[in-house]
Amino acid sequence: MTGRTAEPPLRGYLATLAERDFRRLWLGASLSLLGDGMTFVALAWLVLDRPGGTRQLGLLAVCYTAPVLLGGLAVGPLLDRFDKRVVLAADSLVRGAAVVSIPLTAALGRSPSWLPFAVAAAYGLLKMVQLAGVPAAIPELVPGPRLDAANALESLSFGVAGIVGPALAGLLIPVMGAASVLAFDAATYLCFAVAVLTVRRPLRPDPDPAPRPAAGPRAGLTRLRRDRVLVVTTLAFMTFNIAEGMLLVVAPWLARTHLAGGAGSLGLLLAALSAGELAGAAAAGAWRPQMPRVRAIALVELVAAVGFLAVLAVPRTPAVAAGFLVIGAFSAPMTVWAQSLRMERVPPSLRGRTFALLRTLMQATPPVGAAAVTPLLVRGRLGAAAALMCLLAGLPALGLLLLRTPPRDPFA
Repeated sequence: MTGRTAEPPLRGYLATLAERDFRRLWLGASLSLLGDGMTFVALAWLVLDRPGGTRQLGLLAVCYTAPVLLGGLAVGPLLDRFDKRVVLAADSLVRGAAVVSIPLTAALGRSPSWLPFAVAAAYGLLKMVQLAGVPAAIPELVPGPRLDAANALESLSFGVAGIVGPALAGLLIPVMGAASVLAFDAATYLCFAVAVLTVRRPLRPDPDPAPRPAAGPRAGLTRLRRDRVLVVTTLAFMTFNIAEGMLLVVAPWLARTHLAGGAGSLGLLLAALSAGELAGAAAAGAWRPQMPRVRAIALVELVAAVGFLAVLAVPRTPAVAAGFLVIGAFSAPMTVWAQSLRMERVPPSLRGRTFALLRTLMQATPPVGAAAVTPLLVRGRLGAAAALMCLLAGLPALGLLLLRTPPRDPFA
């Protein structure tokens, strides 16, 4: 793959952050993501501290993830109908109120046993508001040439939060308790609400110049189906995420059964994955390939697929960690470039529901991978698991390489 840098990378990021409204949105969202990185650790610790906590941990995970599917389908039309500043601020205040209920009731000595599960469910139900709302707002705050840099900055926020949030929660829980950590998370929600409400530019798309049919979720999905680029890239991401869901089960299994160091090895593998994502996102935002984005996505996806085979290098922990680094480094540009592609192809009046729908679909597939790989690991068939992950991650890229990119606006 060949490409060129139109300007020094740091200058591109600084110019993007010089956009006042984008900077405020990004800083607020980044702080909120940092708090989110602490939330599940704190909730899990509260559950594990109770009798029978180990059995309840699975229920907590279900409450934390399953409602995303329901909330994701509902939030898109809201983002397209109302000012995104209001929707994002309201989401932050509601989720902040839910999270702060635990430290408040704990301070009163009356925290019910069901509350962590209710908070987890509220988080999952509303999670897609920020996941869809921020990328839907970016094209309205940043000029077209800066979209890659802006999307890379969003990916960098996820990467940093994924590393720092859980680690910080692990350090603070023994010192101040899990409930107090949740109070910190609630404060980050309030900061995001304030930041997004100080964005000056309205984040509600202008009315379409020509009347359109009813704009409910089904109408948006019907129009979306007309764009085979969006359909095929979304299917590729869904399949790749199945492989990543498998990896999240394989990693702790390897750390416990095949690698020296136990939990320390698991931390190293996950840190390598996040470090690769940070590096890949930074590179993708600073460097735009001189080829169609679909082809660029396919090529980096193929390289990332090969990284899954590194799990066969057990018991050599550094070699396995290198594979995790490759997966992160080459999957992050997929996300950045695909997000820019969607922003260019989807009209403003459909961005909210489109991003909500696509991200909901992609968030739905990792549990499939986690369930599918478990029987293989129970039988000790690591080779079959590695091959399956590589195939799921790499085969969709071949379809992307064969895809011809149609005109930009199939929604017209």
